[in-house]
Amino acid sequence: MRAHWLAPLLRDRDAKWRLVEQQSGLVLAERIDTAFDSASRRTGLLARESWPEGSALIIAPCQAVHTVGMRFAIDVVFVDRAGAVVKVRQGMVPWRFAVAPRAFAAIEVPAGTLQGRIGHAAVLTLDVGAPALESRSAGSIASMCR
Repeated sequence: MRAHWLAPLLRDRDAKWRLVEQQSGLVLAERIDTAFDSASRRTGLLARESWPEGSALIIAPCQAVHTVGMRFAIDVVFVDRAGAVVKVRQGMVPWRFAVAPRAFAAIEVPAGTLQGRIGHAAVLTLDVGAPALESRSAGSIASMCR
């Protein structure tokens, strides 16, 4: 089976990763947080009062997200195993839901990050060269590699 687009991050979790749109080279986030186990996926951004520009939370595996109880709006990109965008949801205010049945992962970024920058033809990739990865998950992610 072919590796998914998060494989480089899984191999080197201490590298300084950033989220990049593959064709244009546009950097969408320079700080990557991860939520790869069930506890961190459930918590997501709920405990945060705000979220700095240039940040992203990659949630995997994930086909749906919600903003119930959140204090700020977010943009969400759902991608397949290759990093190809399958759905974009911009300006998702608190108490909303977004679902993408074909998605492998959801990427949450501060509201306004995606405006006019990314479309459904985009492919996202991880690139080395930004501030250090902060993992929100210490658990096993073996289930993601199936």
